Order: sequence, then structure tokens, then C-alpha cells
Amino acid sequence: MAIRKIVHIDEEKCNGCGLCVPACAEGAIQIIDGKARLISDRYCDGLGACLGECPRGAITIIEREAEEFDEEAVKEHLSRSKPETMAHAHHGFSCPGSQMMNLKHAPETGENVKAAAKTFSDGEVSISIRSQLGNWPVQLMLVPVDAPYFDGADLLVTADCVPFAYPNYHLELLKGKSVVIGCPKLDDGNYYVKKLAEIFKRNHIKSVTVAHMEVPCCYGLVKIVEEALNLSGKDIPLNLVEIGIKGDRKN
Repeated sequence: MAIRKIVHIDEEKCNGCGLCVPACAEGAIQIIDGKARLISDRYCDGLGACLGECPRGAITIIEREAEEFDEEAVKEHLSRSKPETMAHAHHGFSCPGSQMMNLKHAPETGENVKAAAKTFSDGEVSISIRSQLGNWPVQLMLVPVDAPYFDGADLLVTADCVPFAYPNYHLELLKGKSVVIGCPKLDDGNYYVKKLAEIFKRNHIKSVTVAHMEVPCCYGLVKIVEEALNLSGKDIPLNLVEIGIKGDRKN
């Protein structure tokens, strides 16, 4: 063994989100018991492609005594590890939120609409609605900054209480838009500013709508988006929607 550069994962900071797993082309990182783990020194080349994917800064490059990187061992490891089994190796798991999906609907005709619509009834009123969600994941901490559903999109940035409070959320706010959600009070606002700025920089965003609650702390989401737009240097139309705690739209 020799002293060389290698990945180090701080278990105290790691929340097991799994974003680092697909970023490691060598398959050196897996989620085990809810934490990211380096499964073998031989699989880590020490270049740190996974560093930028960790939203909590839990991954660093250090120098320590370790086995040499073994490219042949990596090839053998990857050949044994099918995508569907990698996520569950060692009784661990990979966060489903790290799996990007484009959910854009097929043309709304005939049987498509009938099959996708869901009917709800309280005994007096019966309604049929279809989900307008077009992308996954939606949590701002998890979305890739260069996801294809951002390019050419009208982007909806939603405080995470809004969909619960506003009954017309899907048809009036979400329809036709890509969406990200977050909480300006509980989440890392500085991280959100930087991530949104990167999304604005890397993609052609046609417009941004911020849907927030009327409570004071929720106005922080507006500030986050405004700072991100300034940081990006992009001139993107910004629309603000305020929702009351009783479910009414204020503007």
C-alpha cells in the first residue's frame, strides 16, 4: 500500500441521499445502512467526480495509506454489479429521488385521459383530475442542474406547503411547467441560491414562477430566487404567486 489521494466520507454530514452513487463511474460508493460508504479503496481513483454531487459537503479528498487504484478490479466489479442490484448491495439502498425521470404526458386524447384521471368523491361532490407533474425528482436538493426537463421550460419554484394549501395547484400553477420545491425556513437557503443560479445558467428557462405561502418566513423563497437570478446574470421573467393559509390565492 502507498500514501495516495482517496475519497473520504464524513458520516456525520452524510444523510444518505444517494446523489454521489451514480456520480461514481467506478461504482466505489454505495449506500449502506443509510450512509454513503466507500466499499473498496481499489475502486476509488481519487479524482473526486462525486464531490460536486454532495449537497452537504460530506465528501472530500484526503491523503492516506490505501490500496492502489485497480482498473481491472473496477471492470470486474462493474461487470458483476447490475444496476438493479447495485442499489441494494450490502442491505443498503439508493435514494429513489436520485433517479431522474421525465414524466411529460402523452397527448391528452381518448383512453389516455380516461386511464390517467383519478376520481375523488366525498359523497356530495365528485371530481376527476389528472396529475400535471412532469418531472422527478422535485425536491431542489435532489434535482440535477442540467436535467433535460429544464431546458426551454417555464419553471415553477414552489414552497413545499403550497400544494397542500392550494386546491387548484395542479391545474392552475403546475400544468405545463417543470417544478422544484423547497422550504426557505428549514432548508439551506445559500445552497438553494447557488443551485438555482446554476440551473438558470445552464438551461434556457423561459420564465420563473415562485409560489409561496402568505406567512412571513415563506417570503424567503422569493429572495432566494431573486438572488439566484442576479447571480446567474440571466434576464428571465419572474412571476410571484402568494397563497393564503386558508387556500385562497392572494394575487
